[in-house]
Amino acid sequence: MHATTLDTAAYLRRLGLARRPAPTLATLRDLQLRHTSSIAFETISTLLQAPVPIDLASLQHKVLGEGRGGYCYELNLLFLSLLQELGFDARGLTGRVVMGGPEDAMTARTHMLVLVELDGRRHVADVGFGGMVPTAPLLLDTPAAQSTPHEPYRIEHRDGRYLLRAQVAGEWRALYAFDLQPQARIDYEVGNWYVSTHPDSVFLGQLVAARTGDGWRRTLRGGEFALHRTGLDTQRTRLGDADAVITVLGDEFGIRVPRDPRLHDAIERLLRT
Repeated sequence: MHATTLDTAAYLRRLGLARRPAPTLATLRDLQLRHTSSIAFETISTLLQAPVPIDLASLQHKVLGEGRGGYCYELNLLFLSLLQELGFDARGLTGRVVMGGPEDAMTARTHMLVLVELDGRRHVADVGFGGMVPTAPLLLDTPAAQSTPHEPYRIEHRDGRYLLRAQVAGEWRALYAFDLQPQARIDYEVGNWYVSTHPDSVFLGQLVAARTGDGWRRTLRGGEFALHRTGLDTQRTRLGDADAVITVLGDEFGIRVPRDPRLHDAIERLLRT
């Protein structure tokens, strides 16, 4: 599957859809929810310090052909291609991740998301933000809390800068900041190069996975697997060896784990750190 155009039918099949939907808000909601539950966020490639190409042919081969997932530049670039192919007015944006740090931090632009305009209203769509990915498109031009199939989110706007927050354990936590600056292909290439190769990248040599479902989120960080259920305490399991991690990647995240001889050893080294 090395075509230079999107195999829309194969993509829709991966999302569990048999026919091409119309470019409506209901469709956008359905696609985003299906995407986050069908295609996992995962960083197997950066664990192995392998190249992460983001051209359309490579993305389709990995996600649609090999049954893999990816991170934001992979998942959101592919999702953007699908939306545009279906007739949505959509373009890419980039943002600065501030989750876990100061809200006003000027971090690198290492996150990609999608802006969609429908019936004169602007929405943010994102299928590539790991364990806190929004599972529904969010209206851009309102500060009000917005419900999703999982946590509520809200978008604050100040001085041309937008800040995405999610309500977690009663607290509105900042996730990432972004603006509406038009992005060229080179902007994604530079951000993706940083995420996949820079020594300061939080994903380089690390294993992270995330997937959503009906009232739950599953996450994996290194050897810790967690099941988060809405309104219930999180269940955490420490995985003892690489075989257990590989099994969880397949069974709990739906990833067709690559048969790379380096993977087992890379996970074992990670578990020992």
